[in-house]
Amino acid sequence: MSVEARLQELGITLPEAPKPVAAYVPFVRSGDLIFTSGQIAVEAGQLKYKGKVGKDLTPEEGYQAARLCAINTLAVLKSAVGSLDRIAQIVKVVVFVNSAEGFTGQPAVANGASELYQEVFGDAGLHARSAVGASELPLGTAAEVEVIARIAE
Repeated sequence: MSVEARLQELGITLPEAPKPVAAYVPFVRSGDLIFTSGQIAVEAGQLKYKGKVGKDLTPEEGYQAARLCAINTLAVLKSAVGSLDRIAQIVKVVVFVNSAEGFTGQPAVANGASELYQEVFGDAGLHARSAVGASELPLGTAAEVEVIARIAE
């Protein structure tokens, strides 16, 4: 099954790739790797999940925020390579979680991104990962996700 068909089966419609809001580009290609810039929890141009997980938001809301960020990284990857069927492997994922003091559930929040990649790409969605707590994130977003993906040549 193609990745595009899998997305449709999952009920996921990719947005247009978000435009940079500062002095950076959405992705850089180096050889057969694509490095995305961090993507935040924006849906239809609006920040959907704002605040600190463990204070303003529940861990489940953080999970959903990370999932939305991952969907936005897919939009960037698609803009980089034309078709997500060209992605051979999700190599590395970094998830930043806007964390309340004392919150240590970053890995469970990061699963929102990790599980999405596995649902979409199957075994090619298995990846190395870092889940990092942050005291603040851009625009107050609950999560930010960046990904490194390998392109099939």
